[in-house]
Amino acid sequence: MDESDQLGCVSWIDLTVPNADEIRDFYRDVIGWTFSEVDMGGYHDYCMNAPESGLTITGICHARGVNADLPPVWLIYIMVLDLDESISRCASKGGKLVSGPKGMGAKGKYCIIQDPSGAYAALFESAEESA
Repeated sequence: MDESDQLGCVSWIDLTVPNADEIRDFYRDVIGWTFSEVDMGGYHDYCMNAPESGLTITGICHARGVNADLPPVWLIYIMVLDLDESISRCASKGGKLVSGPKGMGAKGKYCIIQDPSGAYAALFESAEESA
């Protein structure tokens, strides 16, 4: 699938909570997910993996750093073509920028927004799309 075919699609989901270790173990025990640690510089967030294939399917994150102001929430990452333009449109339509934009290394950049109803989402611009 071409990167442009993914525009508007949910590309990733993270669960942000204050007690990531406890919630990681909850989903491990309830669903069977395994996990791998992601070094966040002083603490670890987690990639959660399917029990049979080991395929990474979601993340569980501590409500720290850029996620410190988020309530416990499953945060979706939505692919956009132009992050700056999407941020501008968000503001003009009554939403607000919660954090970012921030780089994700060679993968691209993202921000977290809040829509007019109060729901949170992340917008993600692939480095491949903007190249």
